[in-house]
Amino acid sequence: MTEDHNSSTHPQLPPTTEDERFLRLRLLRSRRVGPTTFHRLLDEHGSAAAALDALPAVARAAGVDDYVPCPHEVAAKELKAARSAKARAVFFDEPDYPSHLATISDAPPMLWLRGDRTLLKKPMIAIVGARNASALGNRTARALSKELAENGFVIVSGLARGIDASAHRAALKTGTIAVFAGGIDVIYPAENSQLGHDIAAQGLCISEHPPGLAPRARHFPSRNRIVSGLARAVVVVEAAAKSGSLITARTALDQGREVLAVPGHPFDARASGCNLLIRDGAPLVRNAEDVIEALSLQQQDTPPTGGKNDLVTEEVKPAAAQKRNLRETHALHLEILNRLGPTPIAEDQLIRDIQADAEDISPALLELELEGQITRQSGGLLSRN
Repeated sequence: MTEDHNSSTHPQLPPTTEDERFLRLRLLRSRRVGPTTFHRLLDEHGSAAAALDALPAVARAAGVDDYVPCPHEVAAKELKAARSAKARAVFFDEPDYPSHLATISDAPPMLWLRGDRTLLKKPMIAIVGARNASALGNRTARALSKELAENGFVIVSGLARGIDASAHRAALKTGTIAVFAGGIDVIYPAENSQLGHDIAAQGLCISEHPPGLAPRARHFPSRNRIVSGLARAVVVVEAAAKSGSLITARTALDQGREVLAVPGHPFDARASGCNLLIRDGAPLVRNAEDVIEALSLQQQDTPPTGGKNDLVTEEVKPAAAQKRNLRETHALHLEILNRLGPTPIAEDQLIRDIQADAEDISPALLELELEGQITRQSGGLLSRN
């Protein structure tokens, strides 16, 4: 089975019975059913029961024989574990599901919630950063978190050590949301166990995974897409040039969120990622006022793009006349990479295809070349790595 999204033939409606919710859980936990496949199956078949009945045939058509959907007892065990953890399920089309998260292209079909669900109705800001944060970085995260909370924002982060934990603690009394990489009852890392319990009691914990699941490396990028998807903006405080925080920043840009960064010393590797973001046009953050001002400059009537590349609403002027901001830079990089492939094409042909000025394209090509994403060959030919 694939993750391709087909057009809807049935309107998706909220589950009206516990039986339907249970069947949706079985569908979601079935092998090879990810978020996009889940939605496609509901679209095509109209109900979880019909989708479960159709799964073996769909699997056979995809070359998978002897396919068995998630057994009844497996879903029942997950529900029992969730009740023990005092967690409640919310599906994507129910009123409690966070509306901002629902706009992203790979929104989780279901979330486990533990704590104060009313926080999901408030505006959210994500604060992320280095696990091995400096004392200054932790102080900055606490100050930003506290100031933003005092201005009515709920603080979202991933409960990691360092910047995440500092941001959570500063907003514990006013409202904070922790997104777990594993099950809703698995607090990771262990050193944040007390903080995790405090957030469950005073804030909100979220997970898309079954209770009891220990987090693995592949779960953290998925966790990060929820962190950024919930938020109106992502603030990066101390991040290395290659770090999970920069993955979150790129995911946020794909989702149409604002990305901001706190500058650091040029010789501190922990700040190199933030400095790169600022170099590429991310708004520089000194305090909460900078974050609020950046949000106020956004078009209030424009919804998040959910991964589409329509990030620039005004004509991009030549780089010599106007420096590209981070959103424009990201959109231009995506446009270039989408146009290139393993077969080399001429640079002037690429410029004509994109219909942009050479003054814009040339710096972007250099940036992509330095990042190792494209190769410049003899004769002015370009290809994607």
